[in-house]
Amino acid sequence: MTINKKLMILLRGIIMDNPVLILILGTCPTLATSTSVISAFSMGLAATAVLIGSNVVISALRKIIPEVVRIPCYIVIIATFVTLVQMLLQAFLPSIYDMLGVYLALIVVNCIILGRAEMFARKNNVLDSAIDGIGMGIGFLVALLIIATIREVLGAGSFAGIEIAFMKDFKIPVLAQAPGGFLVYGIVVAIMNKLTEKRGGVKRKSFSCEGCPTAHLCNKSSCDEANEAVKEGAENA
Repeated sequence: MTINKKLMILLRGIIMDNPVLILILGTCPTLATSTSVISAFSMGLAATAVLIGSNVVISALRKIIPEVVRIPCYIVIIATFVTLVQMLLQAFLPSIYDMLGVYLALIVVNCIILGRAEMFARKNNVLDSAIDGIGMGIGFLVALLIIATIREVLGAGSFAGIEIAFMKDFKIPVLAQAPGGFLVYGIVVAIMNKLTEKRGGVKRKSFSCEGCPTAHLCNKSSCDEANEAVKEGAENA
């Protein structure tokens, strides 16, 4: 039973609750770093390392972090791991460091990492939190690689920087640009939603404040009213 539970935590982040393709989180780094397979792979690994490290530390300290300052504490912990990753890349892989640029530092405010800290790590033990970090990290990495492969192969006629000869005359340059990123991302999300819907793998969730790490800062009743309006609009359509 315990092994099955651990496996479900791992698979949830990769498939059922994929942060990019199902939960639609981390859109900014997804679009920015998916122009090439190498940058997407590097961003995925960096985010995974930060996810695992921050989840473990936050879970270990969950009983001593004051409730009223938990979000600032999470950000400090996440920023520490991001800084470590930055320093390691700058020292040993400067080309990757330069390739990721400002988006490496922006991992600090990546809503995937803060969301897992708030929704999982602060409520579960260290081992489960580490597994959750691995699952969500792999899910993020896989989604980035899928989108980057499509954009680089069809948009630049290459794969991981290696030119594909027969794609030379069939490139679609717009796919390697910002508009193409949105187009490919939307298509991949639509396909993922259709596949999971057919197989019953994902239970659709209604729009709500549940799961938002800053829900306590806004007016809950206004969110409920907005949700009702969305539901009514969907039914009328």
